[in-house]
Amino acid sequence: MRALVAALAMTAGAPMAPHAQVAPLAIVGDTIPQPLTGEMGDPTRGRAIVVDRQKGLCLLCHVGPFPDQRFQGDMAPDLAGVGARWSSAQLRLRIVDGSRLNPETIMPSYYRIEGLNRVAPAFKDAPILNAQQVEDVVAFLKTLQDPSANPMSNP
Repeated sequence: MRALVAALAMTAGAPMAPHAQVAPLAIVGDTIPQPLTGEMGDPTRGRAIVVDRQKGLCLLCHVGPFPDQRFQGDMAPDLAGVGARWSSAQLRLRIVDGSRLNPETIMPSYYRIEGLNRVAPAFKDAPILNAQQVEDVVAFLKTLQDPSANPMSNP
């Protein structure tokens, strides 16, 4: 388990410029109601991040309706139907900083730079995803409406 957490911390995407700014967030309950940018998220770009084993690393832990992707994880919730289970605002908080909902989560905080431990030097003071990338992933996850659409899941 420790090795997995270390791998996530050290390899989860190319870092942004040093001292990248993270926009202030208004967390309401289990949501971040307002988008992080003024631009709509792009589901195509979001899918590319989700399946990218260097950027998002989502499939290291999650399985989803991605028959073209081998070696999907089984340690985290299935992504099939995630867009029906949670609102965009709920998904946004889970991507930005899932530890707000579950302090014991091993999911990386993709848009947080404060209060992190054991961060590789290349990622210090830089979020894994920028604000637009977070919105792109949210837009893509909202397209995953059918919980039975995952051919990778066990029956």
